[in-house]
Amino acid sequence: MGMIPNIEQAEALVREYNREPFHLHHAKVVSGVMGYFAAEMEPEKVDLWKVVGMLHDLDFEQYPEEHCAKEQEILREKGVDEAVVRACVSHGWPTCTDLEPQSVMEKALYAVDELTGLIGAVAIMRPSKSVSDLEVKSVKKKFKQPSFAAGCSREVISRGAEMLGWTLEELIEKTILAMRSLMDELSL
Repeated sequence: MGMIPNIEQAEALVREYNREPFHLHHAKVVSGVMGYFAAEMEPEKVDLWKVVGMLHDLDFEQYPEEHCAKEQEILREKGVDEAVVRACVSHGWPTCTDLEPQSVMEKALYAVDELTGLIGAVAIMRPSKSVSDLEVKSVKKKFKQPSFAAGCSREVISRGAEMLGWTLEELIEKTILAMRSLMDELSL
């Protein structure tokens, strides 16, 4: 069994490979959302879920063409436990990896990675520029507009909700609530 970094070590590793504020912010948001979901689904593993959320795009800024493949290499070189490596990499299924999300943690990461980006894009268009007053119907309206936040895959978001056994509305609502819980910490 390899090493499972704590959240501070995970963030330091992310900072080693990422400089762009957008990527650093995304890592923190996904980490926080994963912690929120873990508290509901696997409360004994909140720290692990947060670490996986933090590390999931470790390689994206420097190696976008090798996303997930390079991440596996980096994490293994650092001696990170295979369960963490697999969980991080599976969020790129099926485009970057053939590792399909299996565990509830992997499915949650798969579902929220793209969705947090979409919700963030919807929120900054609002007068409040916040998730504090964001409603599911506003996100669903923008979800149906493929040109809005075009980099956020609607197919992945929908498949993620299905993997978790939730409706799209449930996934959106839970993710908005998770992001609201991070508002003070991350200015959402």
